[in-house]
Amino acid sequence: MGEISNSNGINNGSIEVNGKRQPLTGYRKSCWYEEEIEENLRWSFALNSILHTAATQYQDIALLDTKPFGKALVIDGKLQSAEVDEFIYHECLVHPPLLHHSNPKAIFIMGGGEGSTARETLRHNNVEKLVMCDIDEEVVEFCKSYLDVNREAFSDPRMELIINDARAELENRKESYDVIIGDLADPIDGGPCYKLYTKSFYEFTVKPRLTHGGIFVTQAGPAGIFSHTEVFSCIYNTLRQVFKYVVPYSAHIPSYADTWGWVMASDSPLELSPEELDLRMKQRIKEENRYLDGKTFSSASTLSKAVRNSLDNETEVYTEGTARFIYGHGKNCQE
Repeated sequence: MGEISNSNGINNGSIEVNGKRQPLTGYRKSCWYEEEIEENLRWSFALNSILHTAATQYQDIALLDTKPFGKALVIDGKLQSAEVDEFIYHECLVHPPLLHHSNPKAIFIMGGGEGSTARETLRHNNVEKLVMCDIDEEVVEFCKSYLDVNREAFSDPRMELIINDARAELENRKESYDVIIGDLADPIDGGPCYKLYTKSFYEFTVKPRLTHGGIFVTQAGPAGIFSHTEVFSCIYNTLRQVFKYVVPYSAHIPSYADTWGWVMASDSPLELSPEELDLRMKQRIKEENRYLDGKTFSSASTLSKAVRNSLDNETEVYTEGTARFIYGHGKNCQE
């Protein structure tokens, strides 16, 4: 749904010259990226340049150099991450589950092709083995080539990169993992990932691969005051059918033009005070986080009254037959 266009406009402002206002009638031309968030709502920002575009078997991808957000990765017309604020998303995705686990040594990432989730995971000194499994090799190679910030993660000897469907990989592996992270593309109609948000996948594929006390976390789509009913509330309710303890949380991501949501789940309690979280960060994580600390997570997991009510009253369970999608469509959508 993302579009790039050249936009011409007339500047009708004025400037002061020798005490008199003079009209300023300069002509400008600029390139803009526009993403359709809803049928009647679009999000647009100016570009410096289009760095690269490609079409893979599964997805259309682009790397843009944007004026407000730096380099931005776009997949199937949806902005996935931007240079200036991707740390918010990835710190929120990775650190809460790893910190709530007593000693996370083995980690499995579903998706995560750009490498940022792996980068944040590998900052934990407990981590001995990290498996990152992404279905789209071209996206991974694309990101390795163009996103300098994650090159160190891809060369870390603790990381094993697998190109495969995450469901098949988890089902075929014998190992268990302390934390499984779902850094999948949003569930959109025709996208490659929506089947990995279903109750059957969580119950029969993810949960059996967790160690005792293991924790699962997934990105769960928009979580704003209006947008949380798209998929966030349904993913939350689906995980409640599978795990004993489920914690939803959210944070504002400027480049997404919305609040974003994550859901953490386990059969062991997920209760740490802000002080305990801060202590574990100091003991376990290389360098300080830019966004997340104990108080920030406490705030992130305290949802607004309206969102809490929606989550409490949500009845739909995510299945392949009743899948909800965020606005937009993937490359393989049958229209």
